[in-house]
Amino acid sequence: MSPKFPRQIDILGPMHPRFDEILTSDALDFVAKLHRAFEPRRHELLKKRVERQARIDSGEMPGFLPETWHIRDGTWTIAPLPKALECRRVEITGPVERKMIINAFNSGADSYMADFEDSNSPNWFNQIQGQVNLKDAIRRTITFEQNGKVYKLNDKIATLQIRPRGWHLDEKHVLVDGQRVSGGLFDFALAFFHNAKEQIDRNAGPFYYLPKMESHLEARLWNDIFRMAQDELGIPRGTIKATVLIETILATFELEEILYELREHSAGLNAGRWDYIFSCIKKFKRNKEFCLANRGAITMEVPFMRSYALALVKACHKRGAPAIGGMSALIPIKNDPAANEKALAGIRHDKTRDANDGFDGGWVAHPGLVSIAMEEFVKVLGDRPNQWQKQRSENFGPKDWLDFRPEQPITEAGLRNNINVGIHYLGSWLDGNGCVPIHNLMEDAATAEISRSQVWQWVVSPKGKLDDGRKVTAEMVKALIPEELAKVKAEVAAGGSATETYDRAAKIFEDMSLAGEYPEFLTLPLYEAME
Repeated sequence: MSPKFPRQIDILGPMHPRFDEILTSDALDFVAKLHRAFEPRRHELLKKRVERQARIDSGEMPGFLPETWHIRDGTWTIAPLPKALECRRVEITGPVERKMIINAFNSGADSYMADFEDSNSPNWFNQIQGQVNLKDAIRRTITFEQNGKVYKLNDKIATLQIRPRGWHLDEKHVLVDGQRVSGGLFDFALAFFHNAKEQIDRNAGPFYYLPKMESHLEARLWNDIFRMAQDELGIPRGTIKATVLIETILATFELEEILYELREHSAGLNAGRWDYIFSCIKKFKRNKEFCLANRGAITMEVPFMRSYALALVKACHKRGAPAIGGMSALIPIKNDPAANEKALAGIRHDKTRDANDGFDGGWVAHPGLVSIAMEEFVKVLGDRPNQWQKQRSENFGPKDWLDFRPEQPITEAGLRNNINVGIHYLGSWLDGNGCVPIHNLMEDAATAEISRSQVWQWVVSPKGKLDDGRKVTAEMVKALIPEELAKVKAEVAAGGSATETYDRAAKIFEDMSLAGEYPEFLTLPLYEAME
């Protein structure tokens, strides 16, 4: 028999085994209450994004908000944090796939960010099966069998933090009163409803990561959702703790305001570097003075990235909040000792810099990197769980965050790499895999966004010239796409995977990279195209 859902709630996706444990009548009623209370505000805030983008396209540049100076000038701090969030020297991230969850929990990291967003392809099965997987993991009953080996949780596991989708994404398979629900609200509501009390009993949550916000008003929306959710379940306000990913350039101008809005629920800020680079390209894509070099040249040590990271540490520690560093895309490389050593040296450099700058921890994308990252943070922190007491004295602002260098080099190899990575990632995403090792880097939606956005901008910008003097044009891109598609398909086939979706991915990449009007997020049209 098909499950009966509450009136005015429609489930358009198929019901796989155990989905009825997640999509219960009470849980969906909870989703519907939150949706009805907050969906109008979400749409209003998304409209504000569009309006602000139009002003930026017309030449407006961001600055500090005059109306919130009193927040920046105040002496407030965030609410005290539970012991489970005091030590976050190494956090591992990854999608809510069953084996990944077990490996991440057992990795030796202090924390695991279970991801319903950028490293997860949000098809219906992945989203709901992910909820099943987390429900089992939180109760420590999760197992996974592969090739005769059974994976299960160790006695000591990482602290769980859950990342729902961003405000811009809908969940098209769930309608309330005929209207799609917010993907982020849906992910949060189901995880919270089914697991919050269990996590509280275990002194291990509920903790969240919040992505892609562009203003303190968007943080206020999350805070109000948290308040209502806790009230509905009879949980004291302030029990939820959430870390905000600062991965848009506009959010950098409101660091303290975002902490302030979430102060009773705040667990600090994270420097989400890849989406941050994407955000810079997206926001200033029509500014003729803006043009970034090859993706590989945009490190955390170029002016706008360096100043943003240090400003984040300063804001967090000023307000008694953790500052968590971002993630290098480097991963261990099998069968090539020299390349592997170079990658591991890159990780060491990245984490050493972050620890010395004052970050309390940082991200890795692979269990094999946990011990290396931990070693570099321990060198600086010693036996201290964090360095919240470290205060930075610099004053950062628009001149630092808008110093977009380097502009060169832009090379044919860099252009080809963007096309190759974009096609490879989109094909994998369409096949249901949102976290993909490509050319010895762990790629997710953020790095794919950079790839297609740079191609678009290099075509549009008068500064989009290769180092040999050639202008990047639509014709050049169209000529290179079949060549890179052939390389991708050969690599995928050599790995034993099917290649059918990659022709479609190449067409999507071409359409998005050469569109007259820049597509805001690649995941929006892709999501509509997937089942």
